[in-house]
Amino acid sequence: MGRITTSVCKLCRREGVKLYLKGTRCESSKCAIERRNKAPGMHGARRSKPSEYGTRLREKQKLKRFYGLLDRQFSRQFADASRATGNTGEQLLSLMERRLDNVVYRLGWAPSRATARQIVAHGHVTVNGKHCDIPSRVLAPGDVVEVKNREHSLKIVRGHLAEWEKRPVAAFLERQGSESDAPKGLLTRVPGRTDVDPNIDQLREQLIIEFCSR
Repeated sequence: MGRITTSVCKLCRREGVKLYLKGTRCESSKCAIERRNKAPGMHGARRSKPSEYGTRLREKQKLKRFYGLLDRQFSRQFADASRATGNTGEQLLSLMERRLDNVVYRLGWAPSRATARQIVAHGHVTVNGKHCDIPSRVLAPGDVVEVKNREHSLKIVRGHLAEWEKRPVAAFLERQGSESDAPKGLLTRVPGRTDVDPNIDQLREQLIIEFCSR
């Protein structure tokens, strides 16, 4: 599994928007955008007007970095979206939202998508009762994600749940189980454009399609 090894705060500064890559830090005054809202590097303060190509590239990079994908992973997701029936932009966003790491994050089991990806990769969750450590797995309606009923896994996820219990659960997901049970979530339907994480809601996906189809 690929990993982003650079400073993620620099990614937010480069895109000029919050990508919410560091959990609670992004909500505090320590956020890099709040402290230094300019591109990284010695010439970061001199933002020139981007070209048409640059504008489309920035939208693509924004989406890719928001969901924590590398270039090859993003290319595969775009290819899958292109083959699907319907609007390619909406299909791409739907695939992103149905990724297992994103579902774990939006259920409130992790403070960031990077942490959610680690939780999945370390084998703390199951899908439909079976072990799954593939963060990029795309779920289908009716799939059930559950934390493994073992002390270490439960401690990690319940700790994050306690911190993020007020975070609203996405409309296409449903939390199940009681407090005494292992946390469980259900994907009730395929997410649409209105179900996309509101922090990336202003994304212009048509520009991404134009960039990737050139």
